[in-house]
Amino acid sequence: MKTVAGPTEHVVVVGAGLAGLAAALYLRGSGRAVTVLERADHPGGRVGFHRGPDYDIDSGATVLTLPELIDDALAAVGHTRSTCTPPLRIRALAPGYHARFADDSTIRVFADPDLMAEEVARTCGPDEARRYRRLRDWLARVYRAEFTEFMDTNFDSPLDMVRIPAKRAALLDLVRLGGFGRLGPRVDRFLRDPRLARLFTFQALYAGVAPAEALAVYGAIPHMDTSLGVYFPEGGMRAVAAAMADALTSAGATLRLNTEAVGLEFHRRRARRVRLADGGSLACDAVVLTADLGSLRRFGIRRRRLRASPSAVVAHGTVPAPIAARWPIQAHHTIDFGAAWERTFAEIAAGRGRGKLMSDPSLLLTRPALTDPALLITRPDGAHEPFSLLAPCPNLDSAPLEWTDIGPAYLRELLDVLERRGYHGIAEHFTVDRLDTPRTWHDQGMLAGTPFSAAHVFRQTGPFRSRNFPTAGDNVVIAGCGTTPGVGVPTVLLSGKLAANRVTGGADNSRDRTERAAGIGFPTNH
Repeated sequence: MKTVAGPTEHVVVVGAGLAGLAAALYLRGSGRAVTVLERADHPGGRVGFHRGPDYDIDSGATVLTLPELIDDALAAVGHTRSTCTPPLRIRALAPGYHARFADDSTIRVFADPDLMAEEVARTCGPDEARRYRRLRDWLARVYRAEFTEFMDTNFDSPLDMVRIPAKRAALLDLVRLGGFGRLGPRVDRFLRDPRLARLFTFQALYAGVAPAEALAVYGAIPHMDTSLGVYFPEGGMRAVAAAMADALTSAGATLRLNTEAVGLEFHRRRARRVRLADGGSLACDAVVLTADLGSLRRFGIRRRRLRASPSAVVAHGTVPAPIAARWPIQAHHTIDFGAAWERTFAEIAAGRGRGKLMSDPSLLLTRPALTDPALLITRPDGAHEPFSLLAPCPNLDSAPLEWTDIGPAYLRELLDVLERRGYHGIAEHFTVDRLDTPRTWHDQGMLAGTPFSAAHVFRQTGPFRSRNFPTAGDNVVIAGCGTTPGVGVPTVLLSGKLAANRVTGGADNSRDRTERAAGIGFPTNH
């Protein structure tokens, strides 16, 4: 594994998102002096929060899988969830998702295989339950073959997959499993009910591609979602970043908020100083950059032309609790599917200039107070729930829409759709305090106006993904969703560790390989 040569005593980490915090924890645990620079007034990055008039609400990811990766990062500096201030408490959600379909049928998604088989038998019949178990076994085998040698690892070259024995063995396993076919058709070979098939393929959107196009190796994502469990931290997803930041500073690292890095000063291919927006600079021996791929140019790093993932429109606000209590689904995460499926992906994932808004929207509704009642907001007129609505949409390359003008009108259309689907009162009573669109993400420097970065098409996945050790400098490493291993909360935590290993020379796989691949043997502290 290629590593940073020369002195690495003081490492500056640009960005206090989960990737930056993870990198900083591993670096500090290795004995390095670490300074983290964050332009916002709080840590978290895409797992931060927005401030409402009398409440805070998670601003980004709402789905947490593989919480043991948080434990790994905390353990690097001798901390656990319980030793953070305040303690980090994470609950398993059962069900993890509640899906509703255009015919008003519903399917709940449980991590427990017996509960899920019962649910499938109830909704789709006993034969489909048997087929579900076979699918679950296949997804687990894909995950076991993939995790250690494709995800929890650094690549110096695509040739690593054939010249390193363990990686070569994993590659052969994936070939035998059909991992380089397509996810949608592979799942359809197991399942007959199209509703159930959606629940095991919609996760391809996390990877930025349609299920019919996604490689079957991305069956690892529905395995994490549907078999290893969905979790939620008390206080919201932002509690994860707060706990990691607390562990980091208590271990002696420096976290500078409201401090934006705008460039690097190089001398003989080494970054010597990090330039700051206020005109100052900070000396460094090495740098870990977690800036989005769309912002790397200002740090002297060029990137190849990339295909970006679809984007999203996300509305955050509050709903009166009595109104929400009358909605057809009472769940933390509700996926409300439209009747269209393949057409939806064709619309939002189309090529340059050909994207469209969903003609039959499939939407994610998030109501965290149903899991954590402490998040309820007490007002003179009664209790209100924090509520977020996410609608996938094309990125700005695919559809260069004027979101500043159309954003509010499109949100009204979405609320009218939900009103017709039985979420009565949502159009009138959802008070929106924040609306994020592709323009929001573009203005924050994100590739093509998407928070989901580069799509995981074949040429941008695994060893072909943008490298975390670019050729621009000998001591600059990249972490985050745009690099190895990819998009998502668990993967950016891994990316932080992998970036730190480029600096320290540490081994990539910190836990026993069999334990990690099986997804067992970890403390969960629910």
